[in-house]
Amino acid sequence: IGNCGVGFAPCRPEDREALVNVMEGVEDIPEAVMAKGLPWNWESFPDYLKSLEARAWDADVGAYIPHSPLRVYAMGQRGLDREPATAADVARMAQLVAEGMAAGALGFATSRSLVHRRGDGAFIPSFQADSDELVAIARSVGDAGRGVLQMIPNLDTADWASDLDLMKRMTSTSGRPLTYSLAQWSTDPQGWRRTMDALAEHNRSGAAPVLAQVFPRPMGAMCGLSTSANAFSHCASYRAIADRPLAEKVAIMRDPAFRARLIAEEPDETPTPLHRLLRTWDNIYPLGAEPDYEPSPDQSIAALAGQRGVSPVELVYDLMLEQDGHALILMPFSNYAERSLNPALAMMRDPYSIVGLGDGGAHYGIICDASYPTTMLAYWTRDRAGEQLTIPAAVKALSADNADFLGLRDRGRLKPGLKADINLIDHGALHLHAPHVVHDLPGGGRRLAQQATGYRATMVSGVITRRDGADTGARPGRLIRAA
Repeated sequence: IGNCGVGFAPCRPEDREALVNVMEGVEDIPEAVMAKGLPWNWESFPDYLKSLEARAWDADVGAYIPHSPLRVYAMGQRGLDREPATAADVARMAQLVAEGMAAGALGFATSRSLVHRRGDGAFIPSFQADSDELVAIARSVGDAGRGVLQMIPNLDTADWASDLDLMKRMTSTSGRPLTYSLAQWSTDPQGWRRTMDALAEHNRSGAAPVLAQVFPRPMGAMCGLSTSANAFSHCASYRAIADRPLAEKVAIMRDPAFRARLIAEEPDETPTPLHRLLRTWDNIYPLGAEPDYEPSPDQSIAALAGQRGVSPVELVYDLMLEQDGHALILMPFSNYAERSLNPALAMMRDPYSIVGLGDGGAHYGIICDASYPTTMLAYWTRDRAGEQLTIPAAVKALSADNADFLGLRDRGRLKPGLKADINLIDHGALHLHAPHVVHDLPGGGRRLAQQATGYRATMVSGVITRRDGADTGARPGRLIRAA
C-alpha cells in the first residue's frame, strides 16, 4: 500500500477530501467508492498501521509512507499546491518519516510522473518536489536501518538524467535500495536500455542498488462498453449514453442511425496522452475470449479492418458490441513499441531488475494487472512461441526476489522455519481466462476481475485460503510491520 507516493496517511480530517481527489486522479478509483470504504479512524501514519493491523485479509499487507499525503500533512495547503518546502518543512517531513519507519513502514514512496494528476487535473503534491527534500527523506529512512525507497521517475522526458542522479543520491545517502518504474515507450523504444546502462556502474559499485521494476506484459488498458474508457469516450453522442446500463447502451448502439452518427463523429480534444492512444489503430487489438497479451501486428484493429474492407472506427465499434457488449479491446501504451515482448524479457533478465509494476488495486475500471503472476507462470514458462523463462526463474522472480528486496527474510522460499505462504499449482492446467466486469466494491463500484484456473491450493501462514480457485473464507493475512 502506498505505491506511487499516494495514500491516506498521515492525514488531518480537513485534508481527507484533498487526498481522495489525489487518489481518484492518479489511480482511477471513484470518489464514491472511497467515501463508502474508508473508515478514517486514523490521523498519523502509526495510527494508520494500527487500523490496518486490526483487520484480517486473505494475504499479508504492508505499507509505504506516501510522499503526497506526507507533504500535505507537513505543509498544509502549500504542500497541496506544490510550493517549495522550507528547511522547517523538510525537517518536519523527515521527522514524520522516522515515526512511520519506527512504527513498521516498509519504506517511502514518491512519484514525479507527468501523467499523475489529481482528480481536478492538477499535478499531485509530490510532482517536481526539490531533490534536497527527497534526499533528506531518504536519509530518514536510512537512519531506521531498514526499509526501501520507491519512485515513479520522469524517464520519458528530456531531463531524464536528473531523475537518475536523484535516485543515486537517495540510495547513496540512505544506504537503502530503491526501485523505480521502467517500461518501453513508443516515443523512445530504446530508452529503457539507456536507463539501465546509465545505472549499471552505480549498481556494480557496491552501493545500495537502484533496481528497475518491470512488468511482464504490455502495460495498457482494456477498453469496452463496460469499462472506464473506449475509442468513443470523448465523443458527445457516446457521452450522452455512457452512464446507462450496459444492456440499454448496447441496444442504442445497435440502432443503425446511432451507429452512423457516432462513427462519423470526431472526438473532443482529449485531456491526457493516454486518452490519445485510444485510437492508435495499429497498436490496439481485440482481447478475445482467450486473452492474448502478445498479439501479432496482423491482429491489430488497423490490420483487421484492412482485411475486412472497413474503417478501423467501424470495426472497433462492432467488436465492442460482441458478447452483448462485454467484449474488450487491448490498448498497450508501453512495453509494446516493437509489437513484441522481447524487450520485457530482456528487462526481466537484467540482474538489476525486479518484477512488479502491476496496478493490481488501481485503475480497475480499465486494468486487471492482478493476473500477471499467472502470465508469468503459464505464458512465459509454457505457452510463449518465442524465448521463454524457466519455471524456477519465474517462481523466484515472483517470490524470493521481491521478498529479498523488501527485507522480508521470513518468506519467499520453501524452507524449514520460514513462513508457509505456498501455492500448489497444476502447471499443465494453469489457464488465464478473459477479464470481466463485476460490481462488488463499496457502493456497488465496478472493477475488472480475471479468473485463473490450475491453482489447486493457496496457503497463507499454512492456512488454506483458496482451494481449486474457490475462497475458503479463511483470513490469515495480517499487517507486515518491518522490523
